[in-house]
Amino acid sequence: MDINATIIGQFITFAILVWFTMKYVWPPITKTLHDREKKIAAGLEAAERSKRELEMAEHKAFSIIREAKQQASQIIEQANLHSAQLVEEAKSHAKSESQRIVELAQGEIDREVAQAKEALKAQLAMLAVTGAEKIIQRKLDPSIHNDLLNELAAEI
Repeated sequence: MDINATIIGQFITFAILVWFTMKYVWPPITKTLHDREKKIAAGLEAAERSKRELEMAEHKAFSIIREAKQQASQIIEQANLHSAQLVEEAKSHAKSESQRIVELAQGEIDREVAQAKEALKAQLAMLAVTGAEKIIQRKLDPSIHNDLLNELAAEI
């Protein structure tokens, strides 16, 4: 092959093209590639960080739910204890109230029995006086009659 001026001109043109490309075209391309590489690395790092944050948030949410369940169970337990306490208080109050009512009824019964005894004593005294009157066949005057009734009631 003959080396002629055309080949030398093409070689010089190719060398100028390579030099121009390396001087002015190649640096922006490599800079863009490095920038893109940094963005991709930052995106991967952000994805990893987001993944870790998501795991931490899930763990935190799980612990919050667990604490809420524990608090709910404690509230329910306290409510049950409080209701049992209220039931016991109501039972004791009802028992004391029923005892008070029984005592009042017993007092009323005792008063009524005493009144009935007094009424029976008075009737018995009246019957005794009436019977004595019939036996004697005469009437006593009212003051003597009251004195006799009181005396007879005191004896009974």
